Amino acid sequence: MHFVDAKGILTGSGGHYGMNIYRGCSHGCIYCDSRSRCYQFKHPFEDIEVKQNAPGLLEAALRSKRKKCMIGTGAMSDPYMHCEEKLRLTRRCLEIILQYGFGAAIQTKSDRILRDTDLLYEINKKSKCVVQMTLTTFDDGLCRIIEPNVCNTRRRIHVLSEMHKRGIPTVVWLTPILPFINDTEENIRSILDACIRVRVKGIICFDMGLTLRDGDREYYYAALDKHFPGMKRKYIERYGNSYEIPSPDADKLMTLFRKICQENGILHTPGDCFAFLHEFPEKYEQMSIFDIGLKDGGL
Repeated sequence: MHFVDAKGILTGSGGHYGMNIYRGCSHGCIYCDSRSRCYQFKHPFEDIEVKQNAPGLLEAALRSKRKKCMIGTGAMSDPYMHCEEKLRLTRRCLEIILQYGFGAAIQTKSDRILRDTDLLYEINKKSKCVVQMTLTTFDDGLCRIIEPNVCNTRRRIHVLSEMHKRGIPTVVWLTPILPFINDTEENIRSILDACIRVRVKGIICFDMGLTLRDGDREYYYAALDKHFPGMKRKYIERYGNSYEIPSPDADKLMTLFRKICQENGILHTPGDCFAFLHEFPEKYEQMSIFDIGLKDGGL
């Protein structure tokens, strides 16, 4: 872990912005796209770059904005990695988002987010908060292999349940689905059944497969050699150096995914899910019971 002073913290424009408080990750997921060379890391991926001035930059940025909107975090680096336990930079940024009346859309795999439930609840009460969790496999044994340094799927489902109890909407990222590893109907059904049970608002699934780029591909193949002997050869023979790596059963699994989501009223197209994540509710004034009584001629 090393500390830097960043020049800026928000990216994007218009109706929503994103931020990454950390750069790199300690979760060790074997498929992580953020390892790809195109992101030009100048330090080892596990040597987390900490933007120590992130709260100050965020406060200055939000103070200057007249129009409220959603602030997203977690797209590139999980905001609830191990270092967040002591550094608490994510929590401080949430406090600033709450203070200035903005909304928050947080993407994570970690149950450490439960520590900040109080802030998430207050943000959602004042404007809007959405918690996003990545779910890839319902098998906890497999989860420990492909996502070794983060809580298992059952624990993440517990997080989703706790958020629902507090009225905080949730979105699940059902991605990636690894060919010949977790691309089974049983796995997809089990995850979707859990999503239905904890009342998720939407599920993002671009396709049943994964993507591999230079840097990411080498790390993934090394993990296949270690945990799934012979699988690397199977991938090379079928996909070569392709960027998109679809499951052989992608069409069947996507049909199943859409059917179950439609039957249960779950947002499931990327467009609909992102529209919900980016939408900031218009400010309105709630009428008190006294006001309602006067309007109706009561009291």
